[in-house]
Amino acid sequence: MRGPLRHTTKAVAILGVAAILLAACSSSKKSNVSTGGSSATSAASGGGSKGTVKIGFFGALTGPNAQLGINEYNGTKLAVDQFNKKGGTQVDLVKYDSQGDPAQAPQLAQKAISDKVVAIVGPAFSGESKAADPIFEQAHIVNVTASATNPGLATNGWKYWHRVVGNDNAQGPSAADFISKKLAAKKVAVIDDNQEYSLGIANIVRQTLGSLVAFSDHIDPKAQDYSATVNGAKAANVDAIFYGGYYAEGGRLLKQLRDAGVTAPFVSDDGAEDNKLVSTAGAANAEGAYATCPCGDVTQSTTAGTFVQDYKADAGTDPAIYSAEAYDAASVILQAIGAGKTTGPDINTYLATIDFKGITKEIKFGDNGDIAASGIYIYKVTSGSFQVQGLVSQLIGS
Repeated sequence: MRGPLRHTTKAVAILGVAAILLAACSSSKKSNVSTGGSSATSAASGGGSKGTVKIGFFGALTGPNAQLGINEYNGTKLAVDQFNKKGGTQVDLVKYDSQGDPAQAPQLAQKAISDKVVAIVGPAFSGESKAADPIFEQAHIVNVTASATNPGLATNGWKYWHRVVGNDNAQGPSAADFISKKLAAKKVAVIDDNQEYSLGIANIVRQTLGSLVAFSDHIDPKAQDYSATVNGAKAANVDAIFYGGYYAEGGRLLKQLRDAGVTAPFVSDDGAEDNKLVSTAGAANAEGAYATCPCGDVTQSTTAGTFVQDYKADAGTDPAIYSAEAYDAASVILQAIGAGKTTGPDINTYLATIDFKGITKEIKFGDNGDIAASGIYIYKVTSGSFQVQGLVSQLIGS
């Protein structure tokens, strides 16, 4: 998921090289602010104390769509806490709060280098991944994302990049099939917020639906008034709406659509699958809205063991979207560290052959860092919250 790219990959790579050269002669500030490098288990920056290894979490912890990052951080932290309780090599977890803004990603990646982090859970969003990952690649820092689903991330030849969730080449067509086959829509509006992740999945939906797309538009995620888009969808008399984007903007759009009398079913993606979409749109407006996700409901899983109870005890809330995937992403890194692999290159070599039975799925990375395609689930707002309905393939009978 996530974010507009404001820097070319070439420019980011140059910044990354410069950062590596400067890291040796610059001192990082100690800070408890999440935009810096504060640690969940230690306030020290740098390589950590003797017998410790540093890994980082990279994603939005503040900002309009921060809940997705908070879910992942909590899952990561639980995995680290449980690992440290076993004794042996200890792991410090460092937070890098991107606020979901790719413009901040290069600076944060440079901070991770100067902090001597050996691996990253994240980046959480696609836009910031595209900006930060070339820097991690040159610095030999392993990164395992739990939620950046843009397919293009796997095509860059990066060796230190990994993903534990299916990509939008599966999610986009599944959303389109659900709209055309299950909802039987004949005229569809496809709207996105023009960010890296959002535009990517919306374009896949557009391509899959083809002539069924009766209205297409982009909104400004920083705007509050989407009346031009709402009026366009209303004039097209569509019988379904797909929105590519995140819950904050999606909730505002949904409210304005319903306020304008547009009653067509609203379908979105994993970036919007959070109950804050419901609170933003209003419970009545959001009732019946759908979202796809390459993630099942871990609270209903038979393979999650005590994860749900442990997560709630540690975070004070139930796990939500991508909490469990982040736990798995952290766990594959921690398994490598537990096996004595404490440098980026050694961890990366270990992950190349890993066959890890996570709580969400079996994790085995291909040469491009992706895992085998996973099923796409559909969620529906029922009585004020998103509830899983099942696999799209089963619901449409394919």
